[in-house]
Amino acid sequence: MVSKHIILASNSPRRAKLLQQMNLNFTVLKINYNEKVHNYSNPLDYSIQLCESKLQQAIDFIKSTKQADNSILLVADTIVTLDNIIYEKPKDEEDAFKILSNLSNKTHQVITSFGLFNLENNSIILDYEITDVTFIQLTDNEIIEYIKTGSSHDKAGAYGIQDDYAAVFIKKINGCYYNVVGLPVSKLYQRLKELK
Repeated sequence: MVSKHIILASNSPRRAKLLQQMNLNFTVLKINYNEKVHNYSNPLDYSIQLCESKLQQAIDFIKSTKQADNSILLVADTIVTLDNIIYEKPKDEEDAFKILSNLSNKTHQVITSFGLFNLENNSIILDYEITDVTFIQLTDNEIIEYIKTGSSHDKAGAYGIQDDYAAVFIKKINGCYYNVVGLPVSKLYQRLKELK
């Protein structure tokens, strides 16, 4: 078991819920990140660099507010990618429609990178998980109805696999389901044990 207290430096309610499911002792720290990455070679490189940047920002924030203790800091970032194009959270409904139309009847990848920092001994772990997700052919009306639910606006790729309606869009997945939700829980659990 993982006994150390975890600080989840994330604004995602889905990640908090996943940590609850893992029966971990954690608190949530909300940080407004500067999510900019330059000079990346591919979506995986982008995801890892963004996660590393978020981890450093969270470490700096914790240390500046003198909250450093013997906890483990956790940050994560999820992106959707298809044909080397990165789809993060949609800017608006029009963007969400465009993203979902592009994902329709294709297999895309969901990449979640996560970073762990042990505030007691300054050890760091950076890792990632990739899951293939295949969509059915979506009609314009199905996309519009889903966007109307409001579920697309705060999710990478403009959909949530855990949403009741979006679940019917998914023909199959290859890899970790929870990775698509926002955290690869099995891999995260193993890495947390290593960090002890």
